[in-house]
Amino acid sequence: MGNFYLFVITSILLIILPGPDTGLATQNTIAYGKKGGIKTVLGISTGLIIHTLAAVFGLSAIIVKSALLFSIFKYVGAIYLIYLGITSLWSLKKKREVSSNDDIQAKYQNKSPFRQGFLTNLLNPKIAIFFLTFLPQFLTSGSNPFLQFLIMGITYTVLTIIWFLLYVNLIDSISVWMKKTSTQRVIQGISGLVLVAFGIKLALERRP
Repeated sequence: MGNFYLFVITSILLIILPGPDTGLATQNTIAYGKKGGIKTVLGISTGLIIHTLAAVFGLSAIIVKSALLFSIFKYVGAIYLIYLGITSLWSLKKKREVSSNDDIQAKYQNKSPFRQGFLTNLLNPKIAIFFLTFLPQFLTSGSNPFLQFLIMGITYTVLTIIWFLLYVNLIDSISVWMKKTSTQRVIQGISGLVLVAFGIKLALERRP
């Protein structure tokens, strides 16, 4: 894998670009604290691992080639992102009606940051397309493609985990400012709008 270092550099640049995962990690770190952010990252990473294995074993190719399967994944993923965004925006209204922090925390107890991160990533067919179009560019001829795909997929997942853990810690480190009621409302509102926007964008995405 002579292009491995180039793959790592390119992956880092792509990972730090804001997307649905970033919006969700931001929202959940503010709502649940550092633990919630980490659980979201673990969910995102689990989804990436499944996408990696799917790409390695060719399942992603089936999804991309099948208009029906692609559409199912696309619309389910889009609906879920829009649902998360609307839920976030709706909770702003609810927060204004709750004066006790304990009551606010109670409203979040039944939420699962891990599940949100997992489903947001897993139900995004663009991840499958990304793995199938991005990874092959760094394959080395004469080497085992199965092993190369696996190594690159795991590397990408590890880099994603490292970046988002740093990101969550950054959000948590400025928690005094981030956890102000006015700040939470602004950021949660922006995050909700971003998630809805990404959901609509995903729904309108054309099959390659």
